[in-house]
Amino acid sequence: MKVAEIICAFPPYKGGMGKVALENFKILKEGGYETTVFTPSYSIKRGFSGGGSSIKRLFPLLRYGNAAVLPQLFFKLKNFDIVHLHYPFFGSAEIVWLAKKLSKRKFKLIVTYHMEASGEGFIGLIFDFYRKYIMPRIMGSADKIIVSSTDYAMNSEVKEILKENPEKFIEIPFGVDIEKFKPREKKQSLIEKYHLGTEEKTILFVGGLDKAHYFKGVPKLIKAFHNFLMETKIQAQLVIVGDGSERFNYEQIAFDYGLRDRVIFMGPVKDDELPYIYNLADLFVLPSINKGEAFGIVLLEAAASGIPVIASDLPGVRSVVREGYSGYLTPPGNPDILTKQLKEALSDESKLKVLGKDAREVAIEYYDENKLKKRFIDIFKNV
Repeated sequence: MKVAEIICAFPPYKGGMGKVALENFKILKEGGYETTVFTPSYSIKRGFSGGGSSIKRLFPLLRYGNAAVLPQLFFKLKNFDIVHLHYPFFGSAEIVWLAKKLSKRKFKLIVTYHMEASGEGFIGLIFDFYRKYIMPRIMGSADKIIVSSTDYAMNSEVKEILKENPEKFIEIPFGVDIEKFKPREKKQSLIEKYHLGTEEKTILFVGGLDKAHYFKGVPKLIKAFHNFLMETKIQAQLVIVGDGSERFNYEQIAFDYGLRDRVIFMGPVKDDELPYIYNLADLFVLPSINKGEAFGIVLLEAAASGIPVIASDLPGVRSVVREGYSGYLTPPGNPDILTKQLKEALSDESKLKVLGKDAREVAIEYYDENKLKKRFIDIFKNV
């Protein structure tokens, strides 16, 4: 059985969709499926162009951000039994749809619906047009649609499709490696490498810092952190892991607030180093501002590491956080309330430890990736 994975951004590009696609690729390979990933080629600036014969990096006819037109897909998909499209993938999802519609040999189409694209101004108008006229055709051609959260799907652009075709939809939350991400002692070598304070409470953020990830809400987090320091005597530092075109702007915001020594931009970190970065934190924050954030795999990584979280009260994201048990939910885009929650969380050491312990238990019970693999493979067996 031959499977094609279609994804707009694949490692080494840092992002949740690419991370999910990589894990799906591994699961399918382990399950005996002959699997090939098709993704836009990377420039030298964005990473490497390797990855072996199973990773096909196609040169795009046009590209804008993570959108790319890959006309080659129309011909390359003709010999596959199943195509697994990670949506959104503007510019190439349409080609997958055309290939399914026009090819003589019909493949089964499975779509993982990651999130609803959002934007402002002219880009927002394009997304609106796409949402109304093109997206329904792509979803309508799918044999199965995987969503990480029914809550998110019911509050997104696919809600009408879900109501009309509930049999197409399957909810499978994203998983986490609970042995890779787990509670550990703080690694002294990392503290020294990144010049971190040892007496301060550490607030952690992990995410892309490019324009495509503007919805992560980093400026709101920096503002809330500044207010927190102004309103409390608690010594704290904010650690931001990630890289991208907006990093300089975020560094400037921190500088303007007088936080040059309190906000540590680690930049990109190696995959084998990341689990130990989580262990340095007392609290993890994901302050996303809109439905561009649909789930938040980083929340699972933090929870599995025994770190309580504060996350935006958004569809999908809120399904990961057990309010008052594994962390807190915060209104999106509201730094004032986030400031209060930072004060509440970091002022009670004993409660923070209990929240972290409970977060780890939630991760083990509901999001252990080994428990979720079979459910994922079953979709491909039965499509």
